Amino acid sequence: MSTNTVANKHAFADTMTMLRRNIIHAKRYPSMIFGILIMPTVLLLVFNYVFGGALEKSSGGEYIDYLAPGMLLLLPAYMTVSVAVSIATDKSKGIVNRFRVMAISQSSMLTGHVLGSLIQALGGMAVMTGIALLIGFRPNANLVEWVAAFGLLTLVTFAFTWLAVALGLLSPNPESASNAPFPIVMMPFLGSGLVATDTMPIGLRQFAEYQPFTPITETLRGLLMGTEIGANGWISLAWCAVIAGGGYLWSKSIFRKQAS
Repeated sequence: MSTNTVANKHAFADTMTMLRRNIIHAKRYPSMIFGILIMPTVLLLVFNYVFGGALEKSSGGEYIDYLAPGMLLLLPAYMTVSVAVSIATDKSKGIVNRFRVMAISQSSMLTGHVLGSLIQALGGMAVMTGIALLIGFRPNANLVEWVAAFGLLTLVTFAFTWLAVALGLLSPNPESASNAPFPIVMMPFLGSGLVATDTMPIGLRQFAEYQPFTPITETLRGLLMGTEIGANGWISLAWCAVIAGGGYLWSKSIFRKQAS
């Protein structure tokens, strides 16, 4: 067996260990995870029942059908706060330094956080989808389109989670880490998730049309509701690749610098 194969097996085992650690921590401290996963669902209910009547004209149909695909993207955005705080907490408590002197894959701690957050986010998306269906969401997607939609949500979560890892490593303490992802949390609200971009003032409209959450929202809406996707699908995949690759490389660079 080659040295690379053995190293890869050890790295995989270490990552699974860190994943179990992340899940156990989530069970022990459920309040933050509960808030992160439940708040997007609460906002779905608020926008549908409080603002839905006023905003329905801009959607061109049942507002819940327009709203639900965009609101699903709140979960990847909100999860960035949990990830950044978790990374900063580990760093501030000295656990990261302890892991660095152990005979484990050095990147496994970061990868474990990413995979654990991905599992939690996908569970939250399943719950939100179920609630949306209960309150009137009626997608016309077939099985392949459902799989593609959740595949896209997985990619988006994976990408922004790596970006959150970098923000957590950069933050001096958990309090700062909780504020660092704020621009990411706001971006789904400043895209086409709630209303069509052509109803916005010119400056905000231009920002909304060129930020990553708008093409991702339109792709997700097209997969679930059958609306036109056009080039948004490829643009969404490109954004996911850039954000995931940039976040991963940035995280690795910060992690190495902090170890030296």
